[in-house]
Amino acid sequence: MNVLLAILFLMQQTPDSLSTDTVEIVRPAPPTDVIAMDTPNDVGGSVSVQWEISEDDGKGLNNVILYNVFRGQSEEGPFDYIGTVGAGRTSYDDQTVEKDKVTYYYIVKAQTKEGVESEASNVASGKAAPQWFHHGRWNILILGILFALFFAFYIRMAKGKELFIRKIAGLDAVEEAVGRSTEMGKPVLFCPGIGYLYDIATIAALTILGRVAKKTAEYETRIIMPNYDPVVMSAAQEIVKQSYTEAGRPDDFNEKDIFYLTQDQFGFAAGVDGIMLREKPGAIFLQGVFYAEALILAETGHSVGAIQIAGTDRVTLLPFFISACDYTLIGEEMFAASSYLSRDPVMLGSIKGSDAAKVAIISVILVGAILGILGGLNIGPFGTWFQSLVNWFGRG
Repeated sequence: MNVLLAILFLMQQTPDSLSTDTVEIVRPAPPTDVIAMDTPNDVGGSVSVQWEISEDDGKGLNNVILYNVFRGQSEEGPFDYIGTVGAGRTSYDDQTVEKDKVTYYYIVKAQTKEGVESEASNVASGKAAPQWFHHGRWNILILGILFALFFAFYIRMAKGKELFIRKIAGLDAVEEAVGRSTEMGKPVLFCPGIGYLYDIATIAALTILGRVAKKTAEYETRIIMPNYDPVVMSAAQEIVKQSYTEAGRPDDFNEKDIFYLTQDQFGFAAGVDGIMLREKPGAIFLQGVFYAEALILAETGHSVGAIQIAGTDRVTLLPFFISACDYTLIGEEMFAASSYLSRDPVMLGSIKGSDAAKVAIISVILVGAILGILGGLNIGPFGTWFQSLVNWFGRG
């Protein structure tokens, strides 16, 4: 009976008398004034999208938490999602552009924390393109031109007169060392270290080798050269052969004296030590890349009474060579060897140009230090000048 009464009651109700709860979806205002342009100062493949924030971002309904960016191939769409930035942001760099100089279309939508998106913004179009020059790096261009002028000036000067290059005792002693070996009837030992042909120090060592080999050819003295790397060995054989040819004694060249030893570090050191003890060379040249075996080689060379000329760009090994060898080429002295020995105007001008560039760099550092100190003491406008100097060199 109760069930029947309930059914009759419900049949008498109208739709207006039933209570319903509805949820209203509130969309945030969309971003406005969307534009798309090539990202400046890049190598292409990027389009920058910019917009004005939504009216509900930080004001209005204040419910915007991020912006979604979409890209399409045409103005009508469809548009695919490519990225998101947080509220308050007004730009996005699309770095997924597949082709330069092709027009792409973009829209931006604001989104609330409930995941409700705004209507789409206006459609903006843009295309990516590479730039030839980074306009934020004028400082690098100016410095590059300045340094190039240094080199050009000194190279031109070197062609007119001989430039002064300070004496490098180790290179001047090459003739003395080879001459001593000749007088004693002993060979010359040249060790290029355990570097490879791509090491700058090894290349510099081979340059010095050419000079030493030419002297041994002139004095008819045997030169022995054990090698750690077979590629360096091949290059050394060609250099020594060329030096003997230039000296007018190509028949005296013995290819077997330039040989491969081993690529085991201490096996190589033991092998070279053995050669020193057996052959007892009158002069030993340790030039190139060395590591822990450096002191072993230098001490063994000292024990056989040879005059030793060492050279490396490894700063940590210089004390070993300085203490155990007669002459030591330090760092850049090795790199300047080809210019120093050949006296070629272009090479000499390059050395003087690099020295001038170093002087300029040191001068700027000193000026910056002085301005920083005076600026820190709040003396005059030095603080402002210091900040301008830092900003100029920090560009790009």
